[in-house]
Amino acid sequence: MGTIAENETLQNLFLEIGIDSTHSSHSLKRLAETDNKYIRDLKLNVSSVLGSTNMTRKETALLALAVAVNQKNDTLIPGFETIAQKHGASAEEIAETHGCASLLGLNNVFYRFRHYMHSNEFYNKQPAGLRMSMMMNPVLGKHLFELMSLVISALNGCEKCVVSHEHSVKEQGANEPRIYDAIRLAAVIRGLCTVI
Repeated sequence: MGTIAENETLQNLFLEIGIDSTHSSHSLKRLAETDNKYIRDLKLNVSSVLGSTNMTRKETALLALAVAVNQKNDTLIPGFETIAQKHGASAEEIAETHGCASLLGLNNVFYRFRHYMHSNEFYNKQPAGLRMSMMMNPVLGKHLFELMSLVISALNGCEKCVVSHEHSVKEQGANEPRIYDAIRLAAVIRGLCTVI
């Protein structure tokens, strides 16, 4: 059928997110060989979530970066960093995005365990004993940091953290359409991470 290099939709996707046009993965090869319709859907979904009307392009790029970091996708990380920089993100904001993904990864494990063991008094009465100073005065601003924390918590499946950060981001002034778009973005970029 076709190759990755011959698939115009994939090449346009690569261009949009800053991936080398020669990039390849086993999944992409399989999709391109059959000219699979999912390639077009994926391209449209990525363009849609990065162009959310409820967030700035800088915010969507930083949230996409957080997802790529959480998923350890070394192909997408540099592309989303470049997009974020192009739209005004500082080196400090990009570094904090990496830090936020890491911090929430550890928090999600810890608090998910506590949630699962909700009836165990010992676990629930113990102090967390985890350093989280980045959360106190984030370079990204409290609102975006909380939104990013919500996105990573949703990806990692921590109900307690999702509920807590959704409440907190609303206290910071976010409305439900903005939160919904951030979660849609997380879902789409995670799907992209799977095949890219």
